[in-house]
Amino acid sequence: MQNESQPVAMPQVQPGDETLIILESLLCVMREKNLLSRQDIELLCQKVDRRAAGISKNPLPCCPEKAENAKNYLHRLTAYLGQRYGGKHLRRVS
Repeated sequence: MQNESQPVAMPQVQPGDETLIILESLLCVMREKNLLSRQDIELLCQKVDRRAAGISKNPLPCCPEKAENAKNYLHRLTAYLGQRYGGKHLRRVS
């Protein structure tokens, strides 16, 4: 009896998944090589927050729901990078 190989069902790829994987990996590599500090990542979060809220000179060019999703995702990624690589937080001046 021959074993007929069945094609493996791959999960359906959502638009932008490939880009997201590349960008996540890039941020991790840059953080690992100390090309990007924790402070840099926190500044990036602040910039995305402003753009998602529409209070930037260059608001995110997408629907508000997607902008909010991007903001939330970046905050989760920042928490992961902080736990994985550590580093000093952005100094808050009151």
